[in-house]
Amino acid sequence: MLRLSKLSGRKCVKILCNKFDFQIVRQTGSHIILRKGSVGTVVPNHKQLKIGTIKGILELARINEAEFAEKQ
Repeated sequence: MLRLSKLSGRKCVKILCNKFDFQIVRQTGSHIILRKGSVGTVVPNHKQLKIGTIKGILELARINEAEFAEKQ
């Protein structure tokens, strides 16, 4: 099983938009709001996101951790 690794907020947004078809709706401060249909998530635009933060983003986006780690 693949493990999640730390990555930047910008890289996380790229993966969600390019591989999972999310769209950037807006940005408020350092938080980027993404949406795909009725499902939305918020990604902080930080240099490095902790694993727990990434797990929270994926939970809101309804994406399996293994599936996300595979596409990293």
